[in-house]
Amino acid sequence: MVDQTESALRVNPGCRVPEPPRDLITRASKRHRTLSRQQLVEGILRGDRTTLAQAITLIESSRATDRELAEQIIEECLPHSGKSIRVGITGVPGAGKSSVIEALGTFLIREHGQKVAVLAIDPSSQISGGSILGDKTRMNALASSEMAFIRPSPSRGSLGGVARRTREAMLLCEAAGYENILVETVGVGQSETAVHDMVDFFLLLMLAGAGDELQGMKRGVMELADLVVINKADGSNLRAAERARTDAQDALHYFPSSHSGWTPHALKCSAQTGNGIRELSECIWEYTALTRANGWFSLARRDQTRRWMHEIIQQELRQRFESDPSIRTQLELLEREVTEGRTTSFRAARTLLEMYSE
Repeated sequence: MVDQTESALRVNPGCRVPEPPRDLITRASKRHRTLSRQQLVEGILRGDRTTLAQAITLIESSRATDRELAEQIIEECLPHSGKSIRVGITGVPGAGKSSVIEALGTFLIREHGQKVAVLAIDPSSQISGGSILGDKTRMNALASSEMAFIRPSPSRGSLGGVARRTREAMLLCEAAGYENILVETVGVGQSETAVHDMVDFFLLLMLAGAGDELQGMKRGVMELADLVVINKADGSNLRAAERARTDAQDALHYFPSSHSGWTPHALKCSAQTGNGIRELSECIWEYTALTRANGWFSLARRDQTRRWMHEIIQQELRQRFESDPSIRTQLELLEREVTEGRTTSFRAARTLLEMYSE
């Protein structure tokens, strides 16, 4: 009599699950094996995408041991970085940021034979903190190229929709030989200063007839844009896209002139048909040639590095402040007093800061 608790897979002939091939187990164990610092650095400089992805995972980790290893890797890769063009791409939701990035990246690979790294900053889940949109799945054609590297990272509430470790990830991508770094922001109306301060060229994507309530989210960021592009300029929308391009071009004349010597202007394109992508690429090259010739390119990068140092100081100070056990205990009490109106926010903050300084 067959034991009713037995699985049918065990008692029925021919139903036993076969063991996986030994070579498959070996390959899988090698992929998941923890690499040493030297192996990670060598893999990055060799342009190995799997190793690059593992290193960026270390950078994004909040574990102290991972952060220490990540900083060592960055220091070793730093002399090999800085040779790319960094392009920030933002725009209203639905403007087709991922589609334009895919079209531009594919163009750079096919026409110029250059490697492209995409750092796509996704909105974060409030539950798990992970990426929601998964930009890699929306760039299938580009992701299939051996010369492209796509890394979706959760913003985790960072200002401007930029992941905290995007700067470090850019350095590693440059060390891995990627000549073009494309950084896509969430584009949800937050301050875009964060991404503007870490790239060489800032691109704003807009739509024709999207409505004032949607386009108004990006009016302020137009002052930061080096180029405004009206996407989805195809089919019946072509005439409306040209009108939107003209309006954007007229609006750009009212902004103060850029210190870089570059005059921002507006183009239209279609990520679907590819029209305008070449002109977009040429605009980036023209800007790069101009700013390298007049010295603004290197000056801006040095200024970005200086501000990056100050950001790291602020982040580390806040982390140490909030992780202090006595501060955490007192913080809960003072938060309650502030919310109940028994003390002011200024007094509570000053009390905590004095405690920490002592």
